Amino acid sequence: MGLLDGVKQLGDLNQMRKTAQQIQSQLAAERVEVVKQTSKGTLKIVLTGDQKVLEVSLDGVRDYELEAALGEALYKSQMVAASKLQQLSGGMGGLMGGGGQ
Repeated sequence: MGLLDGVKQLGDLNQMRKTAQQIQSQLAAERVEVVKQTSKGTLKIVLTGDQKVLEVSLDGVRDYELEAALGEALYKSQMVAASKLQQLSGGMGGLMGGGGQ
């Protein structure tokens, strides 16, 4: 591979990184809302597209402790997934903005 090929590949990786950052921003702006009737009342859960907890409520009353616990569980599951993906990618996460090795 010549020098020009290496420069082109770096440009391609930079574009992929920019695209990934744009997708992350779009996901953060999305809202996902689930409303279910349960035996205890109407349960409402609102998350962002990047899986951040915005609201957990039962019959309109927010449960901040449950929000925090759900947020922590989602965060931990994301860290497990990120670790596995980093292993599969051979530590290339830094090239995609993930702070790899």
